[in-house]
Amino acid sequence: MDNRFNVTYITFGGHVEVHRYRYLYFVIMFTVYILIISSNFTIVSIIVIHKSLHEPMYIFIAALLINSVLFSTAIYPKLLIDFLSEQQIISYSACLFQWFCYYSLAGSEFFLLSVMAYDRYVSICNPLQYSTIMRKTTVGMFLIFAWILPACQVSVPMSLSAKKEICKFHLKGILCNSTVHKLHCVSSRLLNIYGLVVFVSAVLLPVLFILFTYTRILVISYRCKGVRRKAAQTCLPHLLVLINFSCLSAYDVLLTRLEVDFPKIVHLIMTLQIVIYQPLFNPIIYGLKMRGIYEHLKRLFCKRVSCIHTDNCCPVIILCHNNAEM
Repeated sequence: MDNRFNVTYITFGGHVEVHRYRYLYFVIMFTVYILIISSNFTIVSIIVIHKSLHEPMYIFIAALLINSVLFSTAIYPKLLIDFLSEQQIISYSACLFQWFCYYSLAGSEFFLLSVMAYDRYVSICNPLQYSTIMRKTTVGMFLIFAWILPACQVSVPMSLSAKKEICKFHLKGILCNSTVHKLHCVSSRLLNIYGLVVFVSAVLLPVLFILFTYTRILVISYRCKGVRRKAAQTCLPHLLVLINFSCLSAYDVLLTRLEVDFPKIVHLIMTLQIVIYQPLFNPIIYGLKMRGIYEHLKRLFCKRVSCIHTDNCCPVIILCHNNAEM
């Protein structure tokens, strides 16, 4: 605690030989952060620019990618500063804010994945009423609730934690997550119960809903051969993202509840997977697996190449246009 300004500081103890490899850590994570921002905004820009992609499915994908950028921005700047600092510390108020962003944006991710699953369910299982159900106002309401509802859920425990007295000033990790509760002098039963309720409503129920909708889609697509290809093309990327994010989220929650004493290097690797995999692989999965986005990406790449090698890339440009027409 800094008595001059009455500020309480928390020390991160999850870094592994940061003083020895600080510049290596910084270069790698800074490169990853730039890749996350550029790749996500490339897909978002393609969706915004091309009117053919102004459909609910692509709008939800754009919202999911923007959410990934916000999630990364809540973590990476502080992480990069810590790599270059002699002491890896953070004020308690800033720690709570990072914790709030971490879980509210994670909740938004599950909400958006649920909405995307519902969108695919209506499109494949009830196509005649799709335009009536998924109107612009409905899509707008879904997007608003996707960010407001999780933020309201997480703001309650954050407010309660801000008022509680802390007796410990050391976190085992490299960022502020649910382990913040271990800093409190007295464990709060109310916070534990509320956290369980939020976990069920923000994570478990959306996952069950997503699994239910995709099960229904698989049943319909199995009966109707005409929709099998459409179901595979649009649902597979969502399932890959859901499985990846659910596994990492389960690790984050169970690690705190079970209090398993893993080696520090294991903690570091698993935490880095949480902050790297989802934001970085989301645009790759949707860019390669969603045909509408992939075709525009291919055209963009051909134009970029033609600007560098105009003469040599004429066959490539022709090939791209031919594939697009096919």
